[in-house]
Parts: sequence; structure tokens; C-alpha cells
Amino acid sequence: MILCVLLQGPSYGYEVSKRIRQISGDLYTVKETTLYSAFARLEKGGLVESFPQVAENGKRRTYYRITPAGIDHYQARCREWKLTKDVVGRFMEGCGA
Repeated sequence: MILCVLLQGPSYGYEVSKRIRQISGDLYTVKETTLYSAFARLEKGGLVESFPQVAENGKRRTYYRITPAGIDHYQARCREWKLTKDVVGRFMEGCGA
């Protein structure tokens, strides 16, 4: 989800969280601690990079952007998720769900 949001451009934590909530139709929210732990793991893995920037309101914030490796990772995971979704859908249909 984070990588998907960052594909749209660099952003900071609160905006990423807000965008995830919007995209999910308010069905999913990310806790701040979870979000920043994920940012740390993604950055350690070379999938995102952080940089300081002054926001529109004048506050200095840590922004994140997706790296080329992050784009590759996101695309690979999307292929896997689509396959998983298809398989689960078939089981649900086959079991009368």
C-alpha cells in the first residue's frame, strides 16, 4: 500500500496514511507506529529513500520516495497478489461463498 501511494510521488507519513485511508474507502487505516516501522523496513531494503523537505505549511518533514528497486518489488508483488486473488476467488465460487 505504501509503495502504491509513493508511485504517485514523494510524500510524508501523514499524507501516506491519509491516502491509504482514502483509497480503501475508509475501510483500512494504518497506525502511526506501523507506518513508520514499515518505512524503516522499506528503506533498509532499498525500496524507498527518505529525505528532508519543507512542507507547504512551512514545517520541515521527512519525505519518502520509491526507488527503482521499490517499483520492481511493487510490480512483482502485484502480480503475486492478482494470482492469489484469482485463486481465492475460485475457491470461494467452488465452495458456494
